[in-house]
Amino acid sequence: MSIQWFPGHMAKAKREVAEKLKLVDFVIELVDARAPLSSQNPMLHEILQDKPKMIVLMKKDLADSNVTNEWISYNEQRGTPSLAIEANKKQDIQKVVQMAKDLGKEKIEKLKAKGVRPRPSRAMIIGIPNVGKSTLINRLANKKMAQTGDKPGVTKKQQWIKVKKEFELLDTPGILWPKFEEEEVGYRLASIGTIKDQILPKEDVAAYVLDYLQNHYPSLLGARFGFESYNDIMEAFETIGKKRGCLESGGHVNFEKVSDVILQDLRTGKLGLISLERP
Repeated sequence: MSIQWFPGHMAKAKREVAEKLKLVDFVIELVDARAPLSSQNPMLHEILQDKPKMIVLMKKDLADSNVTNEWISYNEQRGTPSLAIEANKKQDIQKVVQMAKDLGKEKIEKLKAKGVRPRPSRAMIIGIPNVGKSTLINRLANKKMAQTGDKPGVTKKQQWIKVKKEFELLDTPGILWPKFEEEEVGYRLASIGTIKDQILPKEDVAAYVLDYLQNHYPSLLGARFGFESYNDIMEAFETIGKKRGCLESGGHVNFEKVSDVILQDLRTGKLGLISLERP
């Protein structure tokens, strides 16, 4: 099964990214630390080609830190500098600024060598929707420059933002790719709220989360819901529904409410620090 989802404004944004790429010295790609590969956009990789890039793993406070460190090593072994951040921590923001300065330095030195008047290095910031891009931009600019929201697709147009005197940042709308060839990529992104809840059946996504926890984080499953394993997904939903009061008239468990509980607990970190894929 492949999941098709490509709103028109994203096709336009893809064209704009390709056009504006020649204006920048390097790219900052944001990914979700809980799914660092699934939340990368392979379509963008085709556009970027040899442009220098750094990867920022967002929402590290929700991910398994051991797995996050594995991803950073994995990226750096492939020649892409990477770091994980929590956008509300000043020291993490400063690390982003420093890595960006280091990445842009080579281009500025080349301009100086040609006798061109020095200018701030220029970066393009890219990422799929709802990865925390607007929040990071506002922290970098130290004021509210970009509109933020907890729903995918808040940023709709490009804008230039000055980061102190260090570099200039070209914001771009979040771009998903036309379809997910791998079903599991779609489930990972739906689990963490990157794609809208209407795209995939919510109960299926919640079942995917429970199955993943049973296989990789059984102790977290036990701590939150009172069981570390199950044989029947319906029984697991029933148990959670009764424990969390997801009942309707007649005392029946409402599976849609159970799904909401599971997904909200994952997305807010109440289930614990969880990564949905390893390198």
